[in-house]
Amino acid sequence: MTHRMIPVLALFSLAACGGDEQAPPPDAADTAIDYPETETVDHTDSYHGVEVADPYRWLEEDVRESQPVERWVDAQNAVTFAYLEDIPERDAIAGRMRELWDYERYGQPGKEGGRYYYSYNDGLQNQDVIYVLDELDGEPTLLIDPNAWSEDGTVALASFFPSPDGRHVAYLVQDGGSDWRIARVIAVDSGEVLGDELEWLKFTGLSWAADGSGFYYSRYPETGEEEKFQALNLNQAVYFHRLGTDQSADELVYARPDHPEWGYSAAVTDDGRHLVITVWKGTDDRYQVVHRDLTDPDAEPVMLIEGFDHDYTLIGSIGDELYFRSNDGAPRNRLIAIDVNDPDPDAWREVIPEARDVLSDASLVGGKIIAEYMQDAQSVVKIFDLDGEQSGTVDLPGIGTATGFDGKIDDTETFFVYTSFDTPTTVNRLDVSTGAVSVFRQPEVAFDPDDYVVEQVFYTSKDGTRVPMFISHRKDLEIDGALPTLLYGYGGFNISQTPAFSVTRLAWMDLGGVYAVANIRGGGEYGKAWHQAGTRLNKQNVFDDFIAAAEFLVEEGYTNPSRLAIFGGSNGGLLVGAVTNQRPDLFGAAIPAVGVMDMLRFQNFTAGRFWVDDYGSSDNPEEFEALYAYSPYHNIREGAEYPAVLVTTADTDDRVVPGHSFKYAARLQEAQGGTAPILIRIETRAGHGAGTPTEMIIDDYADRWAFLVKNLGMRLPEGYGD
Repeated sequence: MTHRMIPVLALFSLAACGGDEQAPPPDAADTAIDYPETETVDHTDSYHGVEVADPYRWLEEDVRESQPVERWVDAQNAVTFAYLEDIPERDAIAGRMRELWDYERYGQPGKEGGRYYYSYNDGLQNQDVIYVLDELDGEPTLLIDPNAWSEDGTVALASFFPSPDGRHVAYLVQDGGSDWRIARVIAVDSGEVLGDELEWLKFTGLSWAADGSGFYYSRYPETGEEEKFQALNLNQAVYFHRLGTDQSADELVYARPDHPEWGYSAAVTDDGRHLVITVWKGTDDRYQVVHRDLTDPDAEPVMLIEGFDHDYTLIGSIGDELYFRSNDGAPRNRLIAIDVNDPDPDAWREVIPEARDVLSDASLVGGKIIAEYMQDAQSVVKIFDLDGEQSGTVDLPGIGTATGFDGKIDDTETFFVYTSFDTPTTVNRLDVSTGAVSVFRQPEVAFDPDDYVVEQVFYTSKDGTRVPMFISHRKDLEIDGALPTLLYGYGGFNISQTPAFSVTRLAWMDLGGVYAVANIRGGGEYGKAWHQAGTRLNKQNVFDDFIAAAEFLVEEGYTNPSRLAIFGGSNGGLLVGAVTNQRPDLFGAAIPAVGVMDMLRFQNFTAGRFWVDDYGSSDNPEEFEALYAYSPYHNIREGAEYPAVLVTTADTDDRVVPGHSFKYAARLQEAQGGTAPILIRIETRAGHGAGTPTEMIIDDYADRWAFLVKNLGMRLPEGYGD
């Protein structure tokens, strides 16, 4: 959970994808597993007079520091990998996925100092590299190659930030999937990595001063190694680093030790006149805003907007006016301008009013405002004059997602990416003055999107709410009520699930599977109200929406419960764990990934305290009751017949600490009253997901899809892997 921060597919027969020709689900003889013994402890916590047992509390200990936990991890992995390696189809799936993955991929260019910077992957590189172009049609030069940083590919480039003069690029390094970052700087002309190195960075970007002399960033205090991956993150502060100096000499720009729970995101506007510090204290888009006048060397930071009441996301500036996307008085967002010399709310200027669709982002480019909207979770892009009058739209090819449109007020061009479930990410250039769109970089892939169908349907949830869902699959599948189907969901933190291409999704559809994404409440698809309807005391709405999506897929003849699998990660892992407990009869398999499984203790670790915005807290009696009612770890029923479950996590996840998954898996193994397998796959040298090397992702998803092939009774398509 983050703070806001393909070669030809094998032909196969329809009979191999569904109907009576499918293999039956495995029986007990196929799935009998000798699980490792997991010690239990006599531990009980009292919450508002309710005694709650926690027999696997010891599994919360950091695997790096606890030999008993390390032995448990090794024993569980031995069982899990033996099971997965014994699936005959597993190697073919891995080989096919590797083949599908081997195509060129490009990132959206950014332009600074007359140069263009973009990410690139030649296909199977573990990490994307960074190229620089002096001219748009020139030859690119390799600038940063993270693949040389570690033998196993687990040291990654998290993000990069070119200086306004184009002379330097500051970048963040991520090691082993951890949220912690190290900042370094490279000189563009020489390729020399400078001696600047900044540590203890987390949940921050880097924002350059206009003259390129240094950059602003946020950091936490140094902690001991034994606390680094589990302790709460408190007392973040904003600093300025001047190139060529040691981090110890960095200027403290803004800190509030009286509010240790506050976090900060510092940004310099394109004209270099304003430093805007967005103050946050959780995952909700509710911010305070601090402003510092960079034209006055003696100016101090001052509070511009006080009170964590609404979203104020900085879009840019023109003169003394700062432009913000805001939901203040507009649940689906509007664009406002605030004069820093007269910040009283009565003086705020509404530039673009709230519309029927959700304003998801905006940018000031080429004397225009480019506004990105979500219309039923699909992208619509409109162009406005600076006075807020619409002057055009950006043509998009279909059901998909368009993002980007970065640039400066005097740029004549901007770039954006377009993607969908059947369309690999394409980088486009927009001529702002004419509205003309041209392709900048397009993947050369040998699969035909016309072989697939992407549709949007709407279904009714338990309380009558209308919920959208995307369904994608090969066009030549016969909808016969027995198709292997994978339903994905998230449902939280105002994060919208819009159409996007993924090799792993394509690989699932290549196997003859249906892929569905439910746009359940808790996300941001319809604005503030849609988000809040899936939070705190309303969280059960999220699970009801997801269960209704599964029932729709069965009722409409796509699949049946024995062929229906569910999948989600992080908050989506919580989702999968909760609905598996509530409706084990509805699913043939479940894959909860890096999930939040103990809803009574999540706030005690690393970034968990931020999530109280969405979940509430067990410290509150009413919220405790709601959390306890659905917490995946606490609602496993002894002797219930659960579907096949593959829990996945990583030993170095310091976002959702792996103890969540460890405790959940141990309890589920002990309680399982049926014959379906309950396994946990624990990756090493990996974190919450970001920075994971390509080869590790391929192995991970080959295991996941092989697990589904076995437990949904699938056969590989005819000629698969030949």
